[in-house]
Amino acid sequence: MRKLLFTCAAVLAVCVATAQEEKLDDAIVQKIRAEGLNNSKVMDIVFYLTEVSGPRLNNSPGYLRAANWAKNELTKFGAEGAQLESWGEWGKGWELEKSYVAMTAPYYRPLIAFPKTWTSSTKGLKSAEVIILNAKDSIELLTYKGKLKGKLILLPRTDTLKPTYTADGSRRTEEELSKMAAYDPKSAPAPRGPGGPGGPRGGFGAAQALQARIREMAKAEGAVALLSTSPRGRDGTLFVQGGGAYIGSAPENFLDIMLAYEDYMSLQRLVTANIPVKVDVDVRSKFYTNDLKGYNVVAEIKGTDPALKDELVMLGGHLDSWHGSVGATDNAAGCAVMMEAIRILKALNIKPRRTIRIALWGGEEQGLHGSRNYVRNHFTDTTTRRFNAAGDKVAAYFNLDNGTGKIRGIYTQGNEGVKPIFAQWLKPFNDLGATTVTLQNTGGTDHLSFDGIGLAGFQFIQDEIEYNTRTHHTNMDSYDHLQADDLKQAATIIASFVYNAAQRDEKLPRKAPTAAGQGRQGF
Repeated sequence: MRKLLFTCAAVLAVCVATAQEEKLDDAIVQKIRAEGLNNSKVMDIVFYLTEVSGPRLNNSPGYLRAANWAKNELTKFGAEGAQLESWGEWGKGWELEKSYVAMTAPYYRPLIAFPKTWTSSTKGLKSAEVIILNAKDSIELLTYKGKLKGKLILLPRTDTLKPTYTADGSRRTEEELSKMAAYDPKSAPAPRGPGGPGGPRGGFGAAQALQARIREMAKAEGAVALLSTSPRGRDGTLFVQGGGAYIGSAPENFLDIMLAYEDYMSLQRLVTANIPVKVDVDVRSKFYTNDLKGYNVVAEIKGTDPALKDELVMLGGHLDSWHGSVGATDNAAGCAVMMEAIRILKALNIKPRRTIRIALWGGEEQGLHGSRNYVRNHFTDTTTRRFNAAGDKVAAYFNLDNGTGKIRGIYTQGNEGVKPIFAQWLKPFNDLGATTVTLQNTGGTDHLSFDGIGLAGFQFIQDEIEYNTRTHHTNMDSYDHLQADDLKQAATIIASFVYNAAQRDEKLPRKAPTAAGQGRQGF
């Protein structure tokens, strides 16, 4: 018992000492605050990343427009070595050049529709009959053989649209933030397997396999397109993403068009009632195969301390987006905030002790490809799958990728050593709503690439706004859904965090090796 009490007291003493020993330059933090809140350029930055550049599907012309603009703008800010750095083989670029979808019989009505990425064209205007393909397995699918040429294929749905009684937009409540701050990983429930109780989701895999066979048969027989939908895609919002493989050697994917749920179900009811339905479709897309490499945008503010200048504090977010709109909240907002943080530091002529490096990642939407490959290429010992000597010089990585909402705090990924440090760093911004430090893990974005090899990688807690209800991966992810004051606040806080990390005598504490990389994986 005495030994246990002594150990607990020692741990507590370390945490208290860590908090007390933080040497913050309050004058610089206040200058950062004034510059970020009063002279912000974040909305100008995000305008060029979105509406000027267009959709930023990885390796598309829009992505390269945004990447090259960001590189040049970072140079104008005063950052050094700005470049598009290849992280290795990626695959084909793709761009939608035209899309027209309208019902012409039994009467005319334009349909809300968007082709999925990396799918083929119609090669001109096609007027096609809509048929319902109702096959539960590959045996039933054979009954449609010879009946698909020139048709639009609709798969039957049995779900219905449910009304919503909550607002699309929301901010985190004090109760929610308090629960996050009090989170104890020791009392958290154990994660469930891929399929929850009962193991892997075999039914889901079988459905995917059947869909693949339907596409193969439709393509072979000369069908026009497959129609898809989701009950999430309501009220004119389409959740639209990828339509198949994008590696350089992959054949063109069969055209798959996402429809608004209300339009899809209307077509289904008409066809089910034996009323002939015709739809005009004209889709033109272009594949880009000249350069199959993937690229990140990288730039630096060089460190000045002879003993620390070779160490790195990194900040970043993913630059690529889906194609339904201009990827404003996912994730031009995060990239604009990180670029603005660099601008703030350079505008104040700050000379950091450590080098500060910004990275705008490509290929995040398809699996964190840009950041994972960057970390693998630069910081990973491939034998141990932990950080190598170069990785050991990374003091911290800060990420932003949860929409337009202001920062309410930070996820520590279970890193107890940084909790008191971050609490102190947030104090100058408590009045702006940033108060919460949680031991919770969060997944789905690029800090996982760093956390996964044992480095200190963090994602900030943000207000949801309309992220999961309206803008994330949808045709509504436009500039008009951005919140200017929230983005100014976020850039200011991150500039301060990056500065503090660059000035510390020691690198930020890291988790024990057994705890590293336990955040949720995802996209």
